[in-house]
Amino acid sequence: MSWAVEEWKEGLSPRVLQKIHELESQVDKLKKERQQRQYQLETLEAALQKQKQKVENEKNESAVLKRENQSLMELCDNLEKAKQKISHDLQVKESQVNIQSGQLNSCKKDMERLEQELKR
Repeated sequence: MSWAVEEWKEGLSPRVLQKIHELESQVDKLKKERQQRQYQLETLEAALQKQKQKVENEKNESAVLKRENQSLMELCDNLEKAKQKISHDLQVKESQVNIQSGQLNSCKKDMERLEQELKR
């Protein structure tokens, strides 16, 4: 079969045959270079897809973390409000205890005074 491919070259001058050989070598070289570049392109495309997937995963993770952060901020706000309410309630109860303690002291003094009057 290769003889049929080479048959058309019969009868050509050596200079033309040399030029044909150079062109065929150049074509082979360009084919190899094209294959290498095609492989590089495919490799780069695969790397690009991998990076795109990585970016997409990081975006998704970021969105999850943002939602979690928002939830935690709301929880902190709710806990702060609860803390303030408890603190206020504690102040009210301490005031009530102080008032009742004052009333108790007043009653004790009244009792002591009454006991003194009874002894007389």
